[in-house]
Amino acid sequence: MTDNAEHNAFFTLRHGLPRQSPGSDVTTRRLLSLAGPLPARPRVLDLGCGPGRSALLLAAEAGAEVTAVDLHEPFLAALRAAAKERGLGDAIRTVKGDMGHLPCPDGSFDLLWAEGSAYIIGFDSALRSWRRLLGPGGTLVLTECGWTTDTPSPEARAFWADHHELRTTEENSRAAEAAGYTVVDVYQLPESDWDEYYGPLAAKADMADLTRPGMPEAVAGARAEIAQRREHGGEYGYVGYVLRPRDASGWFTRPETAADRAEVYAVNAAAFPTEAEAELVDALRADPEAWLPGLSYVAEAADGTVVAYALLTRCHVDGAPALALAPVAVRPPYQRQGAGAAVVRAVLESARARGERLVLVLGHPEYYPRFGFTSASGYGIRPGFEAPDEAMMALVLDDSSPVPTGTIKYPTAFGV
Repeated sequence: MTDNAEHNAFFTLRHGLPRQSPGSDVTTRRLLSLAGPLPARPRVLDLGCGPGRSALLLAAEAGAEVTAVDLHEPFLAALRAAAKERGLGDAIRTVKGDMGHLPCPDGSFDLLWAEGSAYIIGFDSALRSWRRLLGPGGTLVLTECGWTTDTPSPEARAFWADHHELRTTEENSRAAEAAGYTVVDVYQLPESDWDEYYGPLAAKADMADLTRPGMPEAVAGARAEIAQRREHGGEYGYVGYVLRPRDASGWFTRPETAADRAEVYAVNAAAFPTEAEAELVDALRADPEAWLPGLSYVAEAADGTVVAYALLTRCHVDGAPALALAPVAVRPPYQRQGAGAAVVRAVLESARARGERLVLVLGHPEYYPRFGFTSASGYGIRPGFEAPDEAMMALVLDDSSPVPTGTIKYPTAFGV
């Protein structure tokens, strides 16, 4: 018998199953809630999506734009059909590809999702190769099988030695931290999630055509796995990990949510002599021509307190779209600790990932050059009011086309 026959039999046995690993819609929703605030229309990458049960839920309930990746075309075809049937065809894009070698640009996604698939390339390898895909404030959610005891039986060890190496939740959490992530939360999948996977798989094994090449081996493998769970299920289980990449400075940055608005006001009011900047943010938020969802960023302390803020809004240079960086604010007790720099870098990277080309700032000429800003006049850009030349600065995010020149027109709320 050929390896191809075994491969085909493996997937034939699993074709039509709602899931390709333990899980449930309840668990997907629980993990989504643990992922924390997301943009209004988050960009989600579902890695090793299988037939797409999670992708469909994320598109329908989180309003996500989902890119679903798998190497098995029949799974992707089933997902496309299900998405079309549910009116989600425009929200889900399928990609046949290797989840370990994806051509996606850095910072392309707000949320990476991998239920039961990271083991294919290895937990540590997944953490390393996927990290670059997350935009500022992004989150990685994955589930991984691991030991639930420090002393697994020889029988359980022998079984899993032939499949893939298991570690404890503590060991996987340490590996995530060593890879540059903060472990936001962990969640032990309930036994019912195994039933949702093994119940349909056992039924298909009972009905399988054992005359097909490779099918007896595929059925035997499935039944052995189910028996192992029945006899040693208390020794291992699936755990969901909610992870966020750490900024090099240690601050956690993310887009603001509606729940942050009072804290954003408070940060700006505390950072400046008057509440003018805090009121400016509210005025810009109310201006649909200026406000760009996803480009208002906060930095959090370890306890979740919002301590810094940075905002990019739409401005123009002689009619060409650009971005204005203002205000940037840090609560006084947290100043000169890197929170401001972290939130500025995050919002600039988010703008870069969205395809924005030019950012302008009127600020301290000894501070903003660290982010790449240089004199705006060097590009032929000037404000429509008197300002020190060295304080009016520009940052080109995309130099693939000429930088616009002329006078800056700020949103009305700036009053200039």
